[in-house]
Amino acid sequence: MTFIKITEQESLYNDLEKKTVREILTEINAEDQKVALAVKKTIPDIERLVTGIVERMRCGGRLFYIGAGTSGRLGVLDASEIPPTFGMPGSYVIGLIAGGDVALRNAVEHAEDDYEKGWEDLMRHKIGKDDVLVGIAASGTTPYVIGALRHAREKGILTAAISCNPDSPVAAEAEIKIEPIVGPEYVTGSTRMKSGTAQKMVLNMITTATMIKLGRVKGNRMVNMQLTNQKLVDRGTRMIVDELSLNYEQAKNLLLLHGSVKKAIEQYKKEKEA
Repeated sequence: MTFIKITEQESLYNDLEKKTVREILTEINAEDQKVALAVKKTIPDIERLVTGIVERMRCGGRLFYIGAGTSGRLGVLDASEIPPTFGMPGSYVIGLIAGGDVALRNAVEHAEDDYEKGWEDLMRHKIGKDDVLVGIAASGTTPYVIGALRHAREKGILTAAISCNPDSPVAAEAEIKIEPIVGPEYVTGSTRMKSGTAQKMVLNMITTATMIKLGRVKGNRMVNMQLTNQKLVDRGTRMIVDELSLNYEQAKNLLLLHGSVKKAIEQYKKEKEA
């Protein structure tokens, strides 16, 4: 049976170069509105994955993303945002891209075609049974990702695949299949568009839900965020003002002393009770 790539099918629009800028933007926006609905259909699969990640992370496990091109960049991006947003060490969510860090800015020729390289890259991080591997491939046919998932599953590691084509070779190698089917791209085959948007939405959902369940959010606030700039110091200070009814300067001094909103509030309450 021939595998049909919906992501490579002809665009629903034609003669793009003849359209006005307004027409192009309106049509892209109309296509983008299909993405959230496609992602919504995958929520049960995402839920299963998040549950598995949380169970393993509570035992010291890690989450790995692996991909190539746009898919790989999105995984690295999501992983890189976890420490500043949730205060988790960078070793807990790790993004790997075919071709290494140089591929974040430049295409690395044939990097994604190496079936064994993905697993080799994972082995450098000593991936094991307590970890989770998520392969990201819009097309669902990337050898770098397929090989990594197959090796990981053989080792008893929980695996998941995010693809925008149904029943893809990548999905066949994973225990959990997340398939937001967004249809043909506005520019034929340009999976940086709807497919990339769908992948980013799914990744946001995976890590945000995981971090909430691991206690890295209180109420609806990033109480463990890193204080890497004045905007975040101000945000953290206002959280403490709201929680403890202190004035702004008292709250800021408390935040800078303890390094996070959570620690500042906990220590203040502890000292008040003593």
